[in-house]
Amino acid sequence: MSSIRHWILKSEPTEYSFDDLMAEEDQTTPWDGIRNYQARNFIRDTMAIGDQALFYHSSTKHRAVVGRVEIVSAAYADSTQFEPESRYFDPKSTRENPRWVCRDVRAVAWLERPVPLEQIRAAPELAGCTLVARGNRLSVFPITDAEYEAIIAMSHRG
Repeated sequence: MSSIRHWILKSEPTEYSFDDLMAEEDQTTPWDGIRNYQARNFIRDTMAIGDQALFYHSSTKHRAVVGRVEIVSAAYADSTQFEPESRYFDPKSTRENPRWVCRDVRAVAWLERPVPLEQIRAAPELAGCTLVARGNRLSVFPITDAEYEAIIAMSHRG
């Protein structure tokens, strides 16, 4: 069992933003629509209830970590894979043998201030963070305790 307890969850704010999560009932939503096997495996096999994650706004002019969330459910079948009208529909997936999973996440809090990607890239202590790795396209991935704490600390500086 891995000791990884911190994550980055990336979302395009035009698709689903931290504002959207804060507006949800109980500030909770399924983290669904993941269609990358490595990210799926992280969600299914490594992530655990109680893990903490940073919510990152991606694919926007102002890419930044903006909030904190908690993982609040076990992995379960992502229902969007069964919905033909969904852009996440997977005709090869069955209810008996689903290919894709999700977990529920709950908003914890906005960061004191957003931490822009440029600031994260410039921080020597985050040089090895997957978020700044060339070619990283994963929307869900682990980060170390130290990386998590460094980003939180950066949100308090201004």
